[in-house]
Amino acid sequence: MQIEDYIKAGKIASEVREMVRVKDWIGKSVYEICEEVENEIIKRGAKCAFPVNASINEIAAHYTAEPNDPITITDSDLVKIDLGVQINGFIADTAVTVCYDPQYDGLVQTAESALEKAMSMVKVGVKVSDIGRAIETTIKQMGFKPIANLSGHSLDKYTIHAGKTIPNVWSIGGFTLSGDSAYACEPFVTTSEGGGFVRNGKIKNIFAINSRKKTKNEEADKLLDFIWENFNMLPFALRWITKQWEEKEARELLDHLIKKKTVQAYPVLVEIHEQRVAQAEHTFIPTETGVTVTTSSQS
Repeated sequence: MQIEDYIKAGKIASEVREMVRVKDWIGKSVYEICEEVENEIIKRGAKCAFPVNASINEIAAHYTAEPNDPITITDSDLVKIDLGVQINGFIADTAVTVCYDPQYDGLVQTAESALEKAMSMVKVGVKVSDIGRAIETTIKQMGFKPIANLSGHSLDKYTIHAGKTIPNVWSIGGFTLSGDSAYACEPFVTTSEGGGFVRNGKIKNIFAINSRKKTKNEEADKLLDFIWENFNMLPFALRWITKQWEEKEARELLDHLIKKKTVQAYPVLVEIHEQRVAQAEHTFIPTETGVTVTTSSQS
């Protein structure tokens, strides 16, 4: 495990997240937000581990800007900005919820408190089911609901979801944390009127390569090679391709690759009762005595 690269990626991710937290995004389009945040990552000498997510209100996750996306942030929106940084394929994944409407401050604070509680428990040998229970208890005590079917995850080189999950509710089974892995913990919180689950929405604007099998369409295969060379197995956005291909052609080629199952598209995730959702997230590595939170603003 490349601990130095995880630490370096985490430091950059935390700097960018804190910039996001204090900035006034009202009146900005999601295109401007995603581009600005991604450019901040690149400016610091790293690469994006996935397209910046700017998921608004009842959309919990997986919305990134379309090319020239006109959706604009208002003073009543709750925006989850989830960003990923990679150094040599080693990833820091972190998120913050920005909100300018005081009535949702409690929701935002609850996600942060649940994350803090989880981080305070981490060390080698801790059961993830106990972390899930602590997250759930913290959220419910504050009068809100956790999103039960979203969870944290283990990380690996060029792999964001590396097979293990860290639940946001108590669950049977699970694994115990080891010191030779990095993980992301990300509580998602909704209102007491929420259903506490997400469903797939219609929009799909984040993609990732499934296989490098040729499709016999020369231009589509060229795009496939471009994706592999630039993003490896990590997610990407249409915005990232339109620098090389015209938008219309890029969409057609992507559709072709999706039909051939060489690329998959991820749907946005929407709270089932369309209630607002807040999120907080850190990347961490357990140690024998506690935890290295790579995305901590103190680190």
